[in-house]
Amino acid sequence: MKSIDLKDLNNFELQTLLQTAIAPRPIALASTIDRNGNINLSPFSFFNIFSSNPPIVIFSPARRVRDNTTKHTLENILEVPEVVIGNVSFNMVQQVSLSSTEYEDGINEFVKAGLTMKNADLVKPPLIVESPVNMECKVLEIKPLGKEGGAGNLIICEVLKVHVREEFLDKDEKLDQTKLNLVSRLGGNWYGKTSADTLFEVPKPLATKGIGYDQLPEEIKNSTVFTGNDLGMLANIEELPKGQFSAKLELHRKAQNLLLESKISEAWGLLNQ
Repeated sequence: MKSIDLKDLNNFELQTLLQTAIAPRPIALASTIDRNGNINLSPFSFFNIFSSNPPIVIFSPARRVRDNTTKHTLENILEVPEVVIGNVSFNMVQQVSLSSTEYEDGINEFVKAGLTMKNADLVKPPLIVESPVNMECKVLEIKPLGKEGGAGNLIICEVLKVHVREEFLDKDEKLDQTKLNLVSRLGGNWYGKTSADTLFEVPKPLATKGIGYDQLPEEIKNSTVFTGNDLGMLANIEELPKGQFSAKLELHRKAQNLLLESKISEAWGLLNQ
């Protein structure tokens, strides 16, 4: 394993390393306004949810690594502490990328990117019509993390109201994750696409308590067939089946195929012979 001392990296190298390693990251498309009514739109991938009650999201318009300047989004929020945050689907990603261009102060990136404004209900910045979900937020706190290029500025926001485009709802009027087709940021120019064919479910071990990896039979634990994912699934049962367990690799391969279909009980039944 290669070890990297961050003191040996310059700002650009450090930024590249962290943005590549910490990925994929959701994108906040932030709509803001200054005291004179000038509107700004810009995407940020230093973004996530940090609390549901109260509903808190945080994003960070960092100081530019290149020249240590601040971004219009931050300057606007310092004047008008409100923001609309939209998420980003695949069919708008090129327009969102265009909105990240460093236009002069006072230029409306909605216009430059061809995105559509709509009046919000509770805050001054406009909604982004093309975003599947818009969140109207008031800014609770701005927390600078440093004064050098690359330093973040945490924009701590309370979500006041959420708007969802109806085509992204399921029959129960809930957000359908398979329809959202959200994109995310990685390192460099790379993006990720969260489409229906890339999604998968992993049951949470909340209602039950799995036996754990350490309780797996040696024949299973030391198999040259099973991966860490396979063993994690096998260890997430409440009680180990009674009896003997096979060390035959042929059976392990058949059980592995069952695990690929999330048929954990059937896999154990095959191994418990």
